[in-house]
Amino acid sequence: MIFDDELLERCISCGFCLPACPTYALTGEEASSPRGRITLMRALETGQLEPDDPTLVEQSSFCLGCRACEPVCPAGVQYGNLLEQWRDHQWRGRDRPWLARVLMAVVARRWLLRLQGLVRRHARARGRAESLMLGCVERGLYPAVSRAALRIAPDLNVPANQGCCGALHAHNGESGRGAELARELGKRLPGTIVTTAGGCAAHLTAHLGRDRVKEFSEWLVERNAWPDGEVRVDGRRARVALQDSCHLRNGMGVTREPRELIKAVADYVELPNAGSCCGAAGTYSLLRPADSREVLAPKLAEIESAGVDYVVAVNPGCLRQLRQGLRGTPVKALHLAELLRLAGN
Repeated sequence: MIFDDELLERCISCGFCLPACPTYALTGEEASSPRGRITLMRALETGQLEPDDPTLVEQSSFCLGCRACEPVCPAGVQYGNLLEQWRDHQWRGRDRPWLARVLMAVVARRWLLRLQGLVRRHARARGRAESLMLGCVERGLYPAVSRAALRIAPDLNVPANQGCCGALHAHNGESGRGAELARELGKRLPGTIVTTAGGCAAHLTAHLGRDRVKEFSEWLVERNAWPDGEVRVDGRRARVALQDSCHLRNGMGVTREPRELIKAVADYVELPNAGSCCGAAGTYSLLRPADSREVLAPKLAEIESAGVDYVVAVNPGCLRQLRQGLRGTPVKALHLAELLRLAGN
């Protein structure tokens, strides 16, 4: 058995998911929609298609895994879980993209993650009740995010020897190992786990429970920890847009809190498709860069038309995607923690 029968049979083929799916929007092809992919999953489960079928191979990779289909599904299909089960089967051994294998090997070694911190100088603090999780990508590429978070909330505990949350494994064909890493991290980080990475938050929530995990903006609003000051550009309040984290929005339902925090320090501008995927999608932008850029392109056009000074991300993958896409433009991409830190300066 490849799939959980109950999950696979829940789809009623209504098609409500089609308008929400970024890859269906790109191609208009049924196979590139959640409904079409579930049809392929069923064909794989019953043996009508072999794992090396070209359409199966392509569609298991082409899917962003953004889970935008889940909130609009009247049958409650847990598509994210189905996709993990599909890739567990489809991406075994040498069938897993080589770059994904390399990245998974790196993040599974805590000493390599600690080495990143020594070089890049992420936040550090000990002996506090609630723990700030250091994302694997974030601590290497964007250590200023954790430093900003700690300046905003200095009571957070930030252990240096924490490992990967396992989301990378779960999304790239090793969901069992991804669950193990999540549980290991839960043992290493006492109390509530606060994370500045929306994708990590959703993965940890699935394995540690909703009460145990809080995304940074959600945690600040629950504590009524509103920022002081405001962000100004050329003598006026800055105009700031938001790019939602797909898994934070679609998996955890967190959308209000980052917007309220932005409104507290700047003039908030809602992008027409702020809730749609930016094309980062974990390893997707590395494994399928051309498709990733095609998903991002209309979002960049929206940002340009909005006349904003900053666009805020709540996930490091989204931040990387936006910074690359906005290179050479006057618009700057920041993490929410960095924006709030600017307001406090």
